[in-house]
Amino acid sequence: MSTAEVNMPLLVRQSRLEVSSDGAQFPTVSGFNLNRQEFEFPRDFRGDLNLLFVPFLQFQQTIVNTWIPFANELESIFPEFAYYEFPTIDALPALSRTFINEGMRAGIPNAKARERTTTLYVDTARFMRALDIPTKNDVHVLLVARQGGILWHTTGSFDAAKGRELAKAIETYLGRAEVSQ
Repeated sequence: MSTAEVNMPLLVRQSRLEVSSDGAQFPTVSGFNLNRQEFEFPRDFRGDLNLLFVPFLQFQQTIVNTWIPFANELESIFPEFAYYEFPTIDALPALSRTFINEGMRAGIPNAKARERTTTLYVDTARFMRALDIPTKNDVHVLLVARQGGILWHTTGSFDAAKGRELAKAIETYLGRAEVSQ
């Protein structure tokens, strides 16, 4: 265990959720990534453009995984682009949050993947209303500007048509054409 890990909080604190009245805006949320670092989004987004994968159920990780190769490709093409996974779970007691986060951390050996994954323990119904998400039965994929504006949204597994739509949304936002998917 590194010195940095020793100084990290062991118990995962409750996520904060602040919702604006504008449905085209990603709400302010806080959470711990799987490297045990606390973040607040959209404030801490790294990219000018940020692709967010929002799964609600454990089995949906396989759906998120269909997007990862394309997200990595986009990240290599556009220095302004970053992506994140936001597993979203109902608010739970501290020990339960910590148990879940540590279990996910143990299952993901890649440090970069752990860095990109921030679990949100929130009132999921309120979070879903803020994003106009009608059900937990699918993964939601959102392209979000640094300040939180939602630019593009889809659901489900990656396919070439969704990849083209996403690339076009990025190119339109950045004012250039670089991806030929």
